[in-house]
Amino acid sequence: MDHSFTLRPAFTPFTILLMVLGFMAFWPLGVLMLAYIVWGHRIPAFRQDWRDAKNSWKREFHGRRFGACAWGGSDRSARYDSGNSAFDEYRQAELRRLDEERRRLDGERAEFEAFVRNLRRAKDQEEFDRFMSERRGKNGGATQL
Repeated sequence: MDHSFTLRPAFTPFTILLMVLGFMAFWPLGVLMLAYIVWGHRIPAFRQDWRDAKNSWKREFHGRRFGACAWGGSDRSARYDSGNSAFDEYRQAELRRLDEERRRLDGERAEFEAFVRNLRRAKDQEEFDRFMSERRGKNGGATQL
């Protein structure tokens, strides 16, 4: 049985014809066909590597149990149980402490933002008053409407 006209990753008359037609029609198609001819036998390995990387990523990022205080979400600490009650109590106390610290820092940030807003407002008012006094000085005290 002659396999010269099957699409497989090898330099067969059929794949060479497809590559030439690909270059003639639209050059990226020819490049893709050439890549398939040269590296096509590695596609199953690429698929397996991709699957392994994807599964590893899922295990690494989706399998974690994060505490609630880290991002302000709901209390996820109930899901976490190490099997050691002393450690679990310590962990929950630390998470509460970190949550209180985060709230305190959020309050300080809000106070600072209000302070900066007031400072900018005072500076803007000072610049506006200076502009108005210079304008009145140029016009001889008369205001124009």
